[in-house]
Amino acid sequence: MKIVRIGDKVISRDKIDRMVDEILRLRSQGYSQQETANILGLERTFISRLEGIGEIRKGTKIAVFGFPLKNVEELKKVCEEEGVDFTLLMTDKERWEFIEGKSAAELVNLLMELIAAAQQFDAVIMIGSDMRVKVAQAIVDREVIGITIGHTPIEEDVYLDPEVLREAIKTVRGGK
Repeated sequence: MKIVRIGDKVISRDKIDRMVDEILRLRSQGYSQQETANILGLERTFISRLEGIGEIRKGTKIAVFGFPLKNVEELKKVCEEEGVDFTLLMTDKERWEFIEGKSAAELVNLLMELIAAAQQFDAVIMIGSDMRVKVAQAIVDREVIGITIGHTPIEEDVYLDPEVLREAIKTVRGGK
């Protein structure tokens, strides 16, 4: 048994190694960071940081943008489970709250920041109306995968089957 003393604490190196092995086993079996944390009684952020320490190469960096969506939380969960790097999903109400009270200059700056953020990823999945998808494909200098949920203008939240999003993410990663 490998023991390390740190001040008053006595640490079992073997226990740490077993826990790391279990984390990696669960994650490689497809459990999300949150599911793994729940199973092992850990914080999700600990698992994220542990993976960051050991990361040699990361796969395709993906961002997902979309609105107006009825099942935002369900879709965010898919993004988390699939390791999406950036997610911005909104209902119609959240979309209007997002822009409400901002001046034209503030909106332009906000849009520029979002476009610049999208440029940081290898691929962007855009969920929205036919027009929004085309605009994203025209202005983002990256691979943009469109998931069209209706014709412009969409005036109410639309339900997107979570498996459609999951398959798009897997396709981008080359794992279809």
